[in-house]
Formats: sequence, C-alpha cells, structure tokens
Amino acid sequence: MSSSSAAPAAKPPMRDALVAAAFQLFLERGYEQTTVDDIVALAGVGRRSFFRYFPSKEDVVFPDHERCLADMTAFLAAGAEEDEPVRRVCDAARLVLRMYAENPTFSVQRYRLTKKVPGLRAYELSVVWRYERALAGYLRGRFADRPGGTLRADVVAAAVVAAHNNALRSWLRSDGEDDAGAAVDHALGYVQAAFGHEAPEDPGAVHPRGEGAEDVVVLVARRDAPLWRVVREFETVLGRD
Repeated sequence: MSSSSAAPAAKPPMRDALVAAAFQLFLERGYEQTTVDDIVALAGVGRRSFFRYFPSKEDVVFPDHERCLADMTAFLAAGAEEDEPVRRVCDAARLVLRMYAENPTFSVQRYRLTKKVPGLRAYELSVVWRYERALAGYLRGRFADRPGGTLRADVVAAAVVAAHNNALRSWLRSDGEDDAGAAVDHALGYVQAAFGHEAPEDPGAVHPRGEGAEDVVVLVARRDAPLWRVVREFETVLGRD
C-alpha cells in the first residue's frame, strides 16, 4: 500500500546533534560565551549525554580526531616490510586530510574558530603532537637498524606533519575551494624527495642543484622544541602564513 506522504527525516545521531548544536552556538554567541549547559539545551539532551561523548567543551570542536588517530595507527601497523617507510607515513598523513575534506564547511568553520580562541589552538597542537608521535613510533621501528635511526624517525615525522599542515591550512584559507589533495601531495613531495629512498642517508650531505631541480627544505630542531615552534619555522622558510 503506497502513501503520498514522505517519511519523516531521521534525526541525526546524538553525537552529531551535539556537534551541530555546539557550532551553531559558537557562531552565534562565541566560543567563550557558550557553556555545556547551552549546548545540551539546544540539542535537547542532558549533561550526562554530552559527557558520554565528549570529555570537555574543547573535544566537541575536534570530534573526529580520535577516530582518525586510530585509523592512522591501524594503517601504519598494517604496513608490509617492503613498504617504503617515508612513503607509508606520507600516505598515513593523507588520512587526516581525508577527514577534513569529508566536511569542508565544518572544517573551515573550525579553522576560523580555532584562530580566534588561544585555548583551542593549544588543544589543536596537542592533537597534532599525537599524530606526530604515531608517525615517529612507526618510523623508529623501521629505522631501528640504521645509524641515527631514532633521530631520522623524529625528523621525518616532524617534517611530514609540518608539510601536511602547511598545505591543509592553505586549503582552509581558501574556504575549502582549492584542491586540497593536490596541495598536500605537493607538500609531501618535498618530504619524500628529502628523506625517501632517493634521498641521501646522511642528513648532512649536500648535493648541488641541477637544472630544473626542486627546492628541498630540511628543518632541524631540538627534540624538546615545542611543535608549534617547529611548524612556525617551517612556514617561515617556505614563506607561508
């Protein structure tokens, strides 16, 4: 038996509803002026429901990073011995790009919000550091039998994160209109050229640039340097904001 009335639209899952309510309020009132009570009231749920999904208000701004970090860790663990390590971590970084590109509007809103709220910027840097540690952990295992393997792993991981984030922010500044994949591929190409199979094992080796050669930027930082400072120095070298 047919019916002329359309079926009612399904309600979004509670987690998605909380994220949508939070960003609606952040845009209308501002992040600092919005409380968890405001968010749950708009979403029509209780405080306990909010904290079942998000440990804090900051976490609702970055709802998918835990899933993405788990996906990245699993991707690296599933790698084969014949996989070229630097290419593997570059491919792992592309999982983060895919997460952002799944919802460009939300990603751009979050980028703008994070720029305005120092606390969110600090939170974001802590998330970035966890991605870097996942990449470095994989590379340390692959470079364990090489001289300076630990140093090489940490430098490559930092370079991958810096290159990826530089391209990602360029895409976000375009309001999600530019080709994010092409920008990240170009940025990660620098890393693969510098540290992949074709690159010299000795990080201090200097090769003259031939006609048509690409610029390769290698940034060396103290191991205890804050990630934000490494990223800033990398961007300064590339002449990017």
